Amino acid sequence: MPVKFSEEFKRDAVALVLTQGMSQKQVCADMGISKSALQAWVRGAELAGRGIVPAASGDGEAQREQAKMLKRIRELEMENEILRRAAAYLASESSGRVCVPKIVFPLVREMAAAGIRCGVSVAVACRVLGFSKQAYYQWLRNPVSDRDWDEAHLINAARDVWDEDRCQGYRLICDELVDDGWVVSERRVWRVCSQEGMFSVAHRRKGRRKHRRPGPAVHDDLVNREFTADTPNRLWLTDITEHRTNEGKVYLCAVKDVFSNRIVGYSISDRMKARLAVDALEDAVGRRGNPAGVIVHSDRGSQFRSRKFRRTLRRHKLRGSMGRVGACADNAAMENWFSLLQKNVLNQHAWSTREQLRLAIVYWIEARYHRRRRQRRLGKLTPIEFETIMKTPACLAG
Repeated sequence: MPVKFSEEFKRDAVALVLTQGMSQKQVCADMGISKSALQAWVRGAELAGRGIVPAASGDGEAQREQAKMLKRIRELEMENEILRRAAAYLASESSGRVCVPKIVFPLVREMAAAGIRCGVSVAVACRVLGFSKQAYYQWLRNPVSDRDWDEAHLINAARDVWDEDRCQGYRLICDELVDDGWVVSERRVWRVCSQEGMFSVAHRRKGRRKHRRPGPAVHDDLVNREFTADTPNRLWLTDITEHRTNEGKVYLCAVKDVFSNRIVGYSISDRMKARLAVDALEDAVGRRGNPAGVIVHSDRGSQFRSRKFRRTLRRHKLRGSMGRVGACADNAAMENWFSLLQKNVLNQHAWSTREQLRLAIVYWIEARYHRRRRQRRLGKLTPIEFETIMKTPACLAG
């Protein structure tokens, strides 16, 4: 009479196979059940886990279809896992030194030995990765070919010669190797030296300077380091700073009124173009009520020498001014404000996104610097308080 097992017993037997990693043969021997029964329980549990209703025990055709479906699912899962591991493996290896199959062969051996769930078939791995089983088994019998063995010895010999005198190029290294008894061509030595980074330090070209010299000034220096003003909208200073985030750099162009040290305009962008400086100047003009005759002092950056920026100055009847090349003191008052921004915002922590840093800069300028940070130069007042107290109808600009 056949033994009828409870559902709880079946679940425990399946759990030993699927979750504990025990073999079906061991579970059958330990729990006194047949292999066919355990296989049917495991198949039913896997189908139920994928949302497939197991077929009735009497329906042989449906059971065969489900078995084929389960087998195909396992093959697809195996193929996906093989491709995932191969992509990660190739990303960490250099495929320029040897051919790709020789790089992937150790991965196939590793996966076949460790197994993925119920084990990896070498045939499936070779088919998915695009090479034959014969090539893999040939490599398995002799993982290190004679050519690779000779190449390794040649690399060691060439490195010994290069370490003695790093001014030698590949031709002199080849001559030394031939003198030591190696039968090797200059072309092969060149390939080995290029592959291993053994270059002559005497003939290595020096890197070119990345920064070009600024162009000529388009305005005279009307400030001469006199950063004072007795009324608002008499002298504005402007400059551009940058800071790195995980998404890339953020560029800020700010315009400061020397009278109250207030930031009267600014623009933030992910590109340092002439539009950045133009937008900051337009913002300042709009906030201050279109004042005329204001001196706008800057350095010789290309953004401030651009035609767009000069056209904006002429349109609003503003006067341009520029300092000298490499003289940071010619715009020291603006550099001092950027240093304050660097300490209070930019260097506080690493910024993840451009938007996060942009909002932090805007909040610090408008809420902290303008309305809460008192300055001794202003009589321990904030820029907003100083302008509110000191302005008169004659100097009120808007």
